[in-house]
Amino acid sequence: MFWDKLSEQLIFAGMEAESSDDIFEKMGSALIDSGKCRESYIEALKEREKVFPTGILVQDTGVAIPHTDPEHVIDSAIAIAVLKNPVEFYHMGTNPSEGMKVSVTFVIMLAIAGKQHLEMLQKAIQLIQDQDVLQNLIQAEDAAHMIQIIKDKEEKEHENS
Repeated sequence: MFWDKLSEQLIFAGMEAESSDDIFEKMGSALIDSGKCRESYIEALKEREKVFPTGILVQDTGVAIPHTDPEHVIDSAIAIAVLKNPVEFYHMGTNPSEGMKVSVTFVIMLAIAGKQHLEMLQKAIQLIQDQDVLQNLIQAEDAAHMIQIIKDKEEKEHENS
């Protein structure tokens, strides 16, 4: 499950950030401070983002799913931020030198240990592809509400499978 990797301490509603690096510092520091990631995590995120950008456009919403190699993770966790103002990310699947950017307002940062990495990335993409869920998350007033939205979606999917 995706929601059981979430905690209120790693969810940021209305985060103020100037750049993707600022987001990496704030969210990455929370993951490190909570004992989920190694000190190398933030720098690894920044380096990976330069080579493999993570910005995508879902309907009209800019989303980023930054992540890095499991060697920088101690215990799996997911951090989420709804940004107060959009921040530019390079578009996933493009070369950053091409300059194709996405104005991101929603960030899911994955810190996944071991073999779950690809599975959690797929779950994150499934989550944001549900436009109703994405909009509900963006409009949620606090971390507890965001966790409940994700939990409800996963439980509904589990019942239907």
